[in-house]
Amino acid sequence: MAAALGVDPRTVLDLSASLNPLAPDPATVVGRHLDATHRYPDPTSATAALADAIGVAPNRLVLTNGGAEAIALLAAEIGGSVTEPEFSLHPRGSGPRWRSNPHNPTGRLSDADETAGVWDEAFFPLATGRWTRGDEGVPVVGSLTKLFACPGLRLGYLIADPALAAAVRRRQAHWSVNGMAVAALPDFLKSADLVGWAAGIADLRGRLVELLSAHGLDPLPSDANFVLCRHAAGLRDRLIPHRVVVRDCASFGLPGHARVAVPDEGGLERLSAALERSGS
Repeated sequence: MAAALGVDPRTVLDLSASLNPLAPDPATVVGRHLDATHRYPDPTSATAALADAIGVAPNRLVLTNGGAEAIALLAAEIGGSVTEPEFSLHPRGSGPRWRSNPHNPTGRLSDADETAGVWDEAFFPLATGRWTRGDEGVPVVGSLTKLFACPGLRLGYLIADPALAAAVRRRQAHWSVNGMAVAALPDFLKSADLVGWAAGIADLRGRLVELLSAHGLDPLPSDANFVLCRHAAGLRDRLIPHRVVVRDCASFGLPGHARVAVPDEGGLERLSAALERSGS
């Protein structure tokens, strides 16, 4: 979109990618580990640090090149199916039922008594202030990309029983997770404030819902760091000239809907101005 408009991508407010609006600048963290470019990556220490933070044994955790790789590796091992609408990268075949929690794109958390064959908890920490719901024996895929707002760095993970984790690890290409990512992860984890971030996002989400409602976009209740709007036909195209991007949900089978990420304070102001100028 930035290329089509002939503008610097840094001037675009991207509310199509649902990242943590309260995360510290990842470039500052990564910048302390540039020397890692001189070595082949070893994920051992980073895996142990993440396992300790989540509260699982290291042999149950596989560090991956983003949540996308965790999904692809696990799907190749066990297959899977979904109930639509659901995240596009989940497998659509036979096997255990995959469920995003909070659900993508509606943003609602699953009830405590609901079950799944695989939980995708990419947004769970930002919705609850906890790493995982921890269902016994159920694999979990997660995304540090979302949590630390570092989509270019590519960090994700799988939690599974040791045998399944080992099988997935055997499928993984050597040096799948890059050196700067594994070097920086312990520092990212030191900066994590799951409880504070979840509370802050809940406050910002409430203000986002008020803004979207004032413009007649009919936002649905959400527990996540994004909101699904039902009356949003053409919203994406109307906002693009104002350098604001939202997620059109036709690919979810929801024409006329849009998913809007929760922005920070400045982002709310920009979105409000863009909605006013676009006549939305």
